[in-house]
Amino acid sequence: MSTETTPAETPLVDNRALIALRTALALIAPLARWLVRNGVPYTSFAPALKPVFVEAARRELEAVGAKVTDSSLSVLSGVHRRDIRAFGRDEGPGVAPKTPSVASQVFTRWLADAAYRDAENQPMALPKAGAGPSFDSLARQVSSDVHPRTLLAEMQRMELIVLEGDRVRLRAHAFLPQQGFDEKAAMFSDNVADHIAAAAHNLGGQPGRFLEQSVFGSGLSQPSIDVLGDTARRLWAEAFEQMVREATGRFEQDRARTDTPMRMRFGVYFYAEPDDSNVAATGQEPAAHSLANPRDR
Repeated sequence: MSTETTPAETPLVDNRALIALRTALALIAPLARWLVRNGVPYTSFAPALKPVFVEAARRELEAVGAKVTDSSLSVLSGVHRRDIRAFGRDEGPGVAPKTPSVASQVFTRWLADAAYRDAENQPMALPKAGAGPSFDSLARQVSSDVHPRTLLAEMQRMELIVLEGDRVRLRAHAFLPQQGFDEKAAMFSDNVADHIAAAAHNLGGQPGRFLEQSVFGSGLSQPSIDVLGDTARRLWAEAFEQMVREATGRFEQDRARTDTPMRMRFGVYFYAEPDDSNVAATGQEPAAHSLANPRDR
C-alpha cells in the first residue's frame, strides 16, 4: 500500500504558505466566476491543475540546481508520482505564453509606426499593393512567412480592417479580436498571467523589480467612474503608442544580435464595481498601491 499523501491530506503549517494560499484564493475568485460562467465546474478544473503544479515544481527545482525526479516533483508539487509518470507519457497543453500572431504584429506596427500615419498623426489608409507605404510592404516587414493576401483575409475576418476598393484602412484603435472566443481567451490568459508573474516576482525577493502599480479609490459615483474610465483609456492610448515606437526601434536594433532570449509585456487595466467592503460607507481617497521599487514610480 502506498504511503504517499494527497494534496488534501497535506496540511499547511507554515505561516508564509497560509498567506500565499489566502492570497491565491482572492486572485482566483474572479477566475472561478469566469470558469463557472463558461461551463467549467470544479470537478474539471481541479484535476487540470495537476500538470500546472508539476511544471511549477520543475521550474523551482531547476532554478536552484536541484535534481529533477518524479519523487522530488511529487514532494514539491503534492501531485502523486503515478500522475507525474502519466504526464511524462502524455504531455498536456503547454502553459507558456503564446507568440503574438502576425495579425497583431501588423496591426500594432500600422497603428504606431510614423511611416504609416497621416498628417493628422492617424493611421493612414493604405493601398493593397506597391513599394510602400502599402499593406503589402507593411506585411512583408513583419513576416516573410505569411503571404500578404493571406494576412489581409485574416485581418478582414477579425474585423480589424475595412477594404475600400484598392485601399485598406484600420477599423479599430486597439487590438481586440472581434470574432472567436478562443482568440479573446488567449489574450486574456497572456495578459493576466504576465501581470501575476510580475507581482509574484516582486514578492519573491529576487533582484530586479518589475513595474506593478495601481491607484485605488472608493466612495465614487457612476458618473465619476465613467469619467475616470475615459481618462484611463486616453492615458493608455498615449502610453501604448510611445511604448510601441520604443519597442519597435529596440527590436530593429536587436534583430542582428544572437543574445536575445528575452520577451516583455507592458499593459494597463481599469476596473470598477459596486463596493461591498467595509470602506464603502465612508469611501477611501485615491491612493497608490505598489509592489515595485520606489525608483520605478
